[in-house]
Amino acid sequence: MILAAVGPAAVARAADAPPAEERLARTFPRPADLEPQIAFWRAIFTRYSKHQVVLHDAVQLDKVYKVLDFTPHVENGMSDGELAALERIETDLELERLRATLLRLHALGPHPESLAVDERRIYDLFADDPAPDRYLAAADEKRLHSQRGLRERFADGIRVAHRYLPEMERIFREEGLPVELTRLPLIESCFNLHAYSKVGAAGIWQFMPATGRHFMRIDNLVDERRDPIASTRAAAQFLGRVHDMLGSWPLAITAYNHGPDGMARAVDEVGTSDIGRIVREYQGRAFGFASRNFYAEFLAALDVERDYQTYFGDLSVDPPLRAHERRLDRALGIEAAARLARTDRTELALLNPALSSAIVSGRRPIPAGYRLRMPEAGQAGFDSRLAEFSAEERVTRVAAPEPRIVSAALRTHAVARATPTRRARHVSTSTRSHRVRVATARKASSRAGKRAKVRVGQGQKARAAANET
Repeated sequence: MILAAVGPAAVARAADAPPAEERLARTFPRPADLEPQIAFWRAIFTRYSKHQVVLHDAVQLDKVYKVLDFTPHVENGMSDGELAALERIETDLELERLRATLLRLHALGPHPESLAVDERRIYDLFADDPAPDRYLAAADEKRLHSQRGLRERFADGIRVAHRYLPEMERIFREEGLPVELTRLPLIESCFNLHAYSKVGAAGIWQFMPATGRHFMRIDNLVDERRDPIASTRAAAQFLGRVHDMLGSWPLAITAYNHGPDGMARAVDEVGTSDIGRIVREYQGRAFGFASRNFYAEFLAALDVERDYQTYFGDLSVDPPLRAHERRLDRALGIEAAARLARTDRTELALLNPALSSAIVSGRRPIPAGYRLRMPEAGQAGFDSRLAEFSAEERVTRVAAPEPRIVSAALRTHAVARATPTRRARHVSTSTRSHRVRVATARKASSRAGKRAKVRVGQGQKARAAANET
């Protein structure tokens, strides 16, 4: 009976659907009640510019009240600081006007007469909502929301992403995960390699330090969150564990923003794993606008990236990264590493963004165990050159002249000649150096103790808030 109601044409289309599309639909389902959200985020990613602010309902995202366009001010030469101040003022004023209009519509009752133009437009927006208090509910400050356009940032993110996506997809395949998950950084950071959030999340995957340390190295010498490939390995491991815990990709993706424990609570409270119902019904205190929209944003990002030329025209994307990795079995200065890799320090630093400024400047060596990334041209013969370099260093150390030993009598004579002031300075400096060493050791011990207490998933809720005004 149901098949007959669907009709032969629809059955034929389903039978002809390519396996890849079927797999995508099963892996990342698109509930019908999420489609307005998906469409909204597609528009934010592709239609609205960074100088446009969209005023909309935070629950029913298809209800867009107004778009504030500040582009003319930019074209007239307004400075960034002046523009930012103007945007804040105008956005706040317009939200207050919208609130007043919604409250006025609520007071006028179900059949108002002689509405002003703005009132009529909002009245028509809610024509599909039968709730008697629809305007009053929409006037709540949590419902009135502003969102800046991301067209420029998203286009740039896609351009950069194509440099890393082939290697990222290979890593996810090795972990047995859907390669489409590699598009998550488009909504986390727009593939900004230097992205830092105000709460401490870093890199394209926006890992918090506490969570990141379970999967990669994060310290004062190396922060692998900043490396798009190293952090992708970490993200694949993290997402795999979360999926095993929650059992579906919509839940695991949302947990990347809201946290695995938070999504487990949502499933328990709503009594379902259906992401559409959870988004619609779950009222968890921390389940706010960002968490509620995260999966819809991901689906919108998939749509846009897969068909980016339709949205951005002839966008010139970066060529795939061509590099080779070699795990170092000994510490190595960056100048020496660059020579052995047949490149220069600048190029090597660009290929290894996890390295700290202390290493890049040459003050500290690249630590043993680090996976050094080098140009493909430097791969051939690197191991043999490193072996020769190491042997030469050993010979140099053995051949170095013995330090001169000053006789005890000469030392006594030198001390006797030293003035009390100089001796006092020497003793003071030595004591101060000792205190610094002790303090440093204590701090290191304290940090190690804190790291030992970190739990998986701690802090992963935080997400860069760059998307929102």
